[in-house]
Amino acid sequence: MSIAQSFSDGFVWGAATAAFQIEGALDADGRGESIWDRFSRTPGNIRNGDSAAIACDHYNLWQKDVAIMKEIGLNGYRFSISWPRVFPSGTGKMNPAGLGFYDRLVDALLEAGITPFPTLYHWDLPQGLEDAGGWPRRSTAYAFADYAGAVVEHLGDRVKHWVTINEPWCVVELGYRFGEHAPGRRDASAALDAAHHVMLAHGLGMQAAKAAASGVAVGIAKNVDVKTPRSTHPADIRVAALEDAFRNRWYLDPVFRGEYPHDGVVARNWDQACVLPGDLDAISAPMDFVGFNYYSRTVVQDNSVSDAERPRPLVEADLPRTTMGWEVYPDGLRDLLVRFNGDYQLPPVYVTENGVAFPDQLVDGAVHDENRRVYLEQHFAAAAEAHAAGVPLRGYFIWTLMDNFEWAMGYTPRFGLVWTDFDTQERILKDSARWLGEEISRG
Repeated sequence: MSIAQSFSDGFVWGAATAAFQIEGALDADGRGESIWDRFSRTPGNIRNGDSAAIACDHYNLWQKDVAIMKEIGLNGYRFSISWPRVFPSGTGKMNPAGLGFYDRLVDALLEAGITPFPTLYHWDLPQGLEDAGGWPRRSTAYAFADYAGAVVEHLGDRVKHWVTINEPWCVVELGYRFGEHAPGRRDASAALDAAHHVMLAHGLGMQAAKAAASGVAVGIAKNVDVKTPRSTHPADIRVAALEDAFRNRWYLDPVFRGEYPHDGVVARNWDQACVLPGDLDAISAPMDFVGFNYYSRTVVQDNSVSDAERPRPLVEADLPRTTMGWEVYPDGLRDLLVRFNGDYQLPPVYVTENGVAFPDQLVDGAVHDENRRVYLEQHFAAAAEAHAAGVPLRGYFIWTLMDNFEWAMGYTPRFGLVWTDFDTQERILKDSARWLGEEISRG
């Protein structure tokens, strides 16, 4: 039996992308500067000095890419809308030419029988808003709500599924705490404020979207990670729980429980001064669905404890690894979905990202990526087990449609179902894409 047959009728099989990673055309049709434009131009920030100025040239080749999705057999496509294309400075006057691109894309997707799932924010904050303080400033959340309302008002007659924010942990921790992603700041205090304002943007954006168009479903896409303690030593278990608070519960407890995790708040000595009355009510308003992005697990330990003190057996981080250095751990997808469904009584669920980068090679015009096929098959099976255990799973989006600009890693990691030649912009379906199409057709 095909794994696709394990899911209910109407299940969405799709692929996911992000605007900055594929569109290129950074100066076209009035698009404004984003934090990733500026970050990418700073020497040393991007591997090999790679630039997203062209990327996959999706802004010009979108018709070809929609045809590829149809050829594979996808019935859903999760893409992101570039905030600086629509509002070049982040606020003020809308740019009709920028929004027009998404008009054309949406119409083509619907004509091809592919359901659009746009994400309103996939990391490309307009630089003007960062110059005014960025996500640590409350005003950025208000600006996001205005932007969300305008976009949904324009496209909501045809687009019924909307993701507000993609991976708030990455926005906050990589962008403001560790400085590995745009805007490249390293400020722990600012990161705490940014975390709250990103979540507030989700809540206010959801309100704005629902006010702008009737019948739309709105949710958030959260990246989640298994935090496995190295042993059953109490210190390792405590560290794992705290890491789980920072990675998972910091962004799930507010939307499902209206509060931040107590253990994490205490550990970071956060006074929550930026949390104003009514904020958590907006953040925790019922969502129509929730998205989970899953890739791997992390084995964690209390470094003050020696291995000699730990009970056996020890958990070793010795599973097969991807180009990104991440362990291949499909059981984590099942375990997290089941756990979250028990903890939060989830609304309809989508796996909004799951995929893998391997060192693919184009040989005689083909990419034989058996390792990716196996990876996907294992994770589909884990998702099917979660579904059978009662998780209301409604769709699965593979990261990613085609090899693209992988943020600070540049063009080195290839996550795509489709091979991209970045010199010629030729697209070639990998073996995994053809296998996926066969799986979907048997569903």
